[in-house]
This record gives sequence, C-alpha cells and structure tokens, in this order.
Amino acid sequence: MDQNQVIQKVVEEVLSRMGSAEASRSAPAAQAQGQVAILPKDLAKYIDHTLLKPEATVDQVSSLCDEAAAHHFYSVCVNSTWVEHCARRLGGTGVKVCAVVGFPLGAMDSRAKAFEARTAIANGASEIDMVVNVGALKAKDFKATREDMLAVRRACRAGIVLKVIIETCLLTDEEKVLVCQIAKDIGADFVKTSTGFNKGGATVDDIVLMRRTVGPKMGVKASGGVRSFEDAVKMIEAGATRLGTSSGVLLVTGQKGTASY
Repeated sequence: MDQNQVIQKVVEEVLSRMGSAEASRSAPAAQAQGQVAILPKDLAKYIDHTLLKPEATVDQVSSLCDEAAAHHFYSVCVNSTWVEHCARRLGGTGVKVCAVVGFPLGAMDSRAKAFEARTAIANGASEIDMVVNVGALKAKDFKATREDMLAVRRACRAGIVLKVIIETCLLTDEEKVLVCQIAKDIGADFVKTSTGFNKGGATVDDIVLMRRTVGPKMGVKASGGVRSFEDAVKMIEAGATRLGTSSGVLLVTGQKGTASY
C-alpha cells in the first residue's frame, strides 16, 4: 500500500467515526467542545492580534503591538518583514510574535517557505503560520503536500509552534480531513482555517470538522471573519483554541464594530 492509499484509508476511518461529513455539518457546534462561559476579557488568551495587509505601515504595526501588550493578547500575527520590529517592541511584555509563511497563496517552493520560517525565527518569531500547497492537495499529491509541511516543520527549532493554514474555503470536507491528518502526522501544533485573503474565512462547521479530525490535544485556530464577541464564543465552543483576528480590541472590550480580517 503506497502513501496515498494509506492517507486515503485514514480519511475513510475518520469520516466513518464521524458518521459522515454531512452529519458533522448538521451536528450542533457545542457538541464538539461544549458550552463554555466566556466573558470578553477572557478572550485575550485566545487571540493572535493580526495585521497582514500589504499596505500596513510601521506606525500601524507598532499600534498593533501596543494594543496586544495593553490587552495581554497571546500574540501578534504579522508578515515576516515585521517580525524583528515586533519582537523589539514587545520585549518583556509576554506577548509572542507569530509570523505567516508562504502567505497568502501557499504556492511558493517549499525551500522558500523553510527559508522564510528560519529567518522569521532568527528575528524573534516563536510561532509560524504556514500556508499549505493547496494545489498539490487538490491534485491528490499527498507526498508533495506532506513534504511541503515537513520542510517548514524542520525549519522550526524546538519550542517553535507551527500552525498549518489549510484554506478551508477552497477544500471539500474530505480534503479538509486529509490535510488536517497530514498536519497532525508531521508534528504540526495547530491546524488553522484560513488566510482571510480568499473567498471565505472560518466557519463553525469547519472548526467542528477539524477538531474531530485532529482530536482533543492538537490546536485548532479559527481565522478570517471572527469580528464579534459572539463569533469568538461560537468558535471556541466548536473547538477552537486560538483566534486569528484584527478585531481583538473590539472582542475583549465588548465594543461593536468590524475589522478587515
């Protein structure tokens, strides 16, 4: 049995345990993780405070860091060009720096992704959010999909958290299960729904499916479209353990408003 057949067998077993992908969609989100009592201030520990716009300026990135420190967010999530600046500005605050890699398409050479990850880590990133090679996955080239993730995993030294962005809006339920299983197998720490730069972001149904695929211990990050306190709570109830959002301040203060990511 070749690698592709092994992975396909895993998918069939996962979907069988779930009853079916359709059953997953129809199940109440709270069944995945359970109802939880959350106040706005409790959300800070879940939040990767995010600014990934290509037009972001140094002043905007500095403000992102200052907000993250003031509200005790888990991390800031930025493009790799800003990592060194954020690491200096956040020194001593306890807020981590997360860098995206291969962002937002995931279609770069795996060696380029690995280089970007190593450079970001050298500049102060303690978490890496990489975008998978979606085209390889869609073509059922699971070896290339796995090797792409492994290249970045190997670039991450001990203690560096790796999140794999699977871009759920482009995938079938079967493909979501497949890529989550591969990410788990190569030792990723999280699977993450979205870049926020494609045609859709996080959904409760996808968080349920991802959580059921990877089990209770691996991290699941909801990103893209988490713009209100209510959105955040639904994602956490469905099984998310991290939230990627540019609306972090709104979420923890209970204010009304929207943000772009």
